[in-house]
Amino acid sequence: MSGAGGAADRDPGLQPERTRLAWRRTTLSSTVAAVLAVKTALHGGAAAAGIVACALVCALWLAFLLLAHRRIRALAAAPAPPALAPRQAALAVLCAVATAACAAALVV
Repeated sequence: MSGAGGAADRDPGLQPERTRLAWRRTTLSSTVAAVLAVKTALHGGAAAAGIVACALVCALWLAFLLLAHRRIRALAAAPAPPALAPRQAALAVLCAVATAACAAALVV
């Protein structure tokens, strides 16, 4: 039960920590997806389409990694970190969707 003082009991340091950990987990998942995409692309010989898809997945992974690293640093730098900019959020979504599209193309 939360009383009138429930908001005062909240530790503002927990939310940035949870968000930082979520970015790290997502980065790890992205790394695994990129490694599996490279393995799939190069399995059974390297076709030109596979190499292009592999290069695209690696570029998307690198872009997401840089974005996540930048956000993790921002979360650690300030006690009250700024909100994620819409441009950065759109870039993160674009990287995730494009990686999924490349993975689907590699599987088919």
